[in-house]
Amino acid sequence: MVKKILAKGYVYLVLLFLYAPIAVLVIYSFTPAATMQWQGFSLELYQDLFNPAKSADILDALKNTLIIAGISSIISTLIGIFAAIGIYNMKNRSKEAMMTVSKIPMMNAEIVTGVSLMLLFLLFGIPFGMVTVIIAHIVFCTPYVILSIMPKLQQMDNNLYEAALDLGCTPMKALFKAVLPQIMSGIVSGFFLAFTLSIDDFVVTIFNIQGINTLSTFIYADAAKNGLTPSLRALSTMILVSVLLLLVIVNIFSHREKKSKNKAVAKTKGVKI
Repeated sequence: MVKKILAKGYVYLVLLFLYAPIAVLVIYSFTPAATMQWQGFSLELYQDLFNPAKSADILDALKNTLIIAGISSIISTLIGIFAAIGIYNMKNRSKEAMMTVSKIPMMNAEIVTGVSLMLLFLLFGIPFGMVTVIIAHIVFCTPYVILSIMPKLQQMDNNLYEAALDLGCTPMKALFKAVLPQIMSGIVSGFFLAFTLSIDDFVVTIFNIQGINTLSTFIYADAAKNGLTPSLRALSTMILVSVLLLLVIVNIFSHREKKSKNKAVAKTKGVKI
């Protein structure tokens, strides 16, 4: 009994340390104080956030962040799909070697990845800006997409692809009709993971950006100057809510896919659900 109480207490304590800072951020986004002092409930920070006269720099950084995250996550997902399928169809030794190589950017320190890409851009004379950041984020995010898709490829029924070919489909058509629907949950998860990582990244971004700001670089510069702009509390809360909504959507998508698969299996066995 005592062990159970201690175990639960430990779990609650860990959750408290994890989520207490987030709760404080959300609470103080509804007060207009410049410092962390409660001055009554207000939506002033949210109003200031969408006022171009007061938050032009923040909105510009947010726009750049969303553009970079959107483009890099889409390209990372497309590359990750075909890379994962290619790795999956390799022989055992080649597959293990390629999986090891694809994991290096994840295991490697971000500062090494950022500096390496910076030196590469300097070597080829590529001017730093949004293009270099997008390329850097594609390199950084693609391995995570591959890692998200590979388990789904291992779970899929290969007979469907072979059957599609036997029924007259071209390899590309069979890919879209038989393979992609089976791994779609992994693709969606990989896309959202790449999108989130791109928005969050600072280390890789700071070495490969010039002339523009993303949210991470803007917050870093803002904190170094005179502390954080109060409107950033409102923006952070909105990002948190958006991430929670994305998680809910992904979980609903995965649940529906699992339920449909269970129904299909039960139908083939003649079991009613």
